[in-house]
Amino acid sequence: MLPHRRHELPPTAGLPLRLADLRPGAPTLADDVAALLGTPPLSLTCSGTAALLLALATLRELAQRRRRVVVPAYTCPLVAIAVQQAGLELQLCDLRPGHYDMDPSALRAACDERTLAIVPTHLAGRVADVDDALAVAREVGAYVIEDAAQALGARRADDASVGLAGDVGFFSLAAGKGLSIYEGGLLAARDPALRERLADAAKRVPPHAGWEWRRRLELLGYAALYRPWGLRLAYGNPLRCALRRGDEIAAVGDDFPLAIPLHRVGRWRQAVGARAVPRLPALLDQLSTQAQRRLPRLRQLDGIEVLEDPAGAHGTWPFFLLLLPDRRRRDAALAQLWQGGYGVSRLFIHALPDYPYLAGTVPAQDVPHARDFAARSLSIGNSPWMTDADFEAICDVLGGG
Repeated sequence: MLPHRRHELPPTAGLPLRLADLRPGAPTLADDVAALLGTPPLSLTCSGTAALLLALATLRELAQRRRRVVVPAYTCPLVAIAVQQAGLELQLCDLRPGHYDMDPSALRAACDERTLAIVPTHLAGRVADVDDALAVAREVGAYVIEDAAQALGARRADDASVGLAGDVGFFSLAAGKGLSIYEGGLLAARDPALRERLADAAKRVPPHAGWEWRRRLELLGYAALYRPWGLRLAYGNPLRCALRRGDEIAAVGDDFPLAIPLHRVGRWRQAVGARAVPRLPALLDQLSTQAQRRLPRLRQLDGIEVLEDPAGAHGTWPFFLLLLPDRRRRDAALAQLWQGGYGVSRLFIHALPDYPYLAGTVPAQDVPHARDFAARSLSIGNSPWMTDADFEAICDVLGGG
């Protein structure tokens, strides 16, 4: 087993905050991100999941007889929780074999006149195939909500930001998601009337002093500890503690409460985010350059597939998402790497039907490709703090060296 690194590497590359970011300032975060991405005005929410919840509630008002929401069977458990909290019915769609996109045939079979929305996911910063979802949605009269929580800054082949091809898109500003105010979200829509409805829904969310003070303290902790020397305390030690007790779900942070908080984002956190926005393009460029330099080495590893973007698209690279030949080899690699501080992890532990705590939220369904993806995948952080020696040590383990 590899020795533990002295300093912990993060599993995903976020934008570190500076002391100057913490000064009070103008709460222009949503406008600044919209200008950076070249999108219409964005609505700020208290989390990416809250953005999805508000989008679902808004679309439900527009199509009250439609109740079903179709989501990938391998995605963040918070998506399923948001569908339930919106009072809607979850419909799972299996994945394409060996891929994160929904299977086109399964998607068509899952959708009918009861479908309210289809939720394609730009997983791990990669650009998803939204066109299939759009085609099916047009056939059945449903909406498309792009889950771009992990893809702030990613661009489609036409150079437009992800989140704008469908009817609604949302981004996350959670810890490690590139730009972060610890928890936050952004809602996008192309259609002006729908965009106005979403903005009104976001404005109707009341403030909550308790939640906002909690997020302020968490943001201060992020500012202080999202550093190589601080991540062992904030991330590495809790990870290893969870793994020692056999709780992989807690180790990756998949253990979410079944109620999504809704509250306004305060002026100070908006100002902190706004001060950091101008540094985001440089970080994304740095991550992309580093990824392109390291991808050839990963492609050389026998039997290992690196998930990449479709032709012409430019995703973000917060981490690499890999598929290994089988679960045995994936688990053997994790046994050496997961606890060593090298930023190697898993994205989501299970396909959605296999989380015990979601038994009352997610319907039982046979989704073999999603289960296979969960069983064979692992992630490698793409932090600028990872040295070439660190990366080569990881590749040696993955290659069986």
